[in-house]
Amino acid sequence: MLQVRTHLCYTHLMVRIVSQYNEECPPEINVIDSVSGKWTVVIVSVLSQKTRRNGELKRLVSGISHKVLTQTLRRLERDGIVARKVFPVVPPQVEYSLTSLGKSLVGLLSDLRTWSAAHYGEVKKARTKYDSRPKEKIDDSIVLDKANAKI
Repeated sequence: MLQVRTHLCYTHLMVRIVSQYNEECPPEINVIDSVSGKWTVVIVSVLSQKTRRNGELKRLVSGISHKVLTQTLRRLERDGIVARKVFPVVPPQVEYSLTSLGKSLVGLLSDLRTWSAAHYGEVKKARTKYDSRPKEKIDDSIVLDKANAKI
């Protein structure tokens, strides 16, 4: 059985930083971390339809900031999921498309989106139930869930 020391697999505050690839973390965890972000799912879905320019992606992926779009595209390009093509014109024109590796993700991420849509009500109900559990104050600054009081 594979034992994972998960605390070593995550970066501080769950911020993904390129230089913090951890060799002690199982390789599949690093890949899952890279492809499992909410914006990755949406961007791969949009690019599965056709090649897009940066501005098109920004319009089609509603709610994403320019900074997060850029960071996500760079990470996907680094991982070999997205190809970036720069045209030598002024102003520069850049197009993004899925690589063959990226195309192999489309079905999997589509299934994840389908599952998420089908089970959203159940997840929302579970979250509401969890969030409504009684909490106990230890002092003015700390609130402790009774379920986790033995930790």
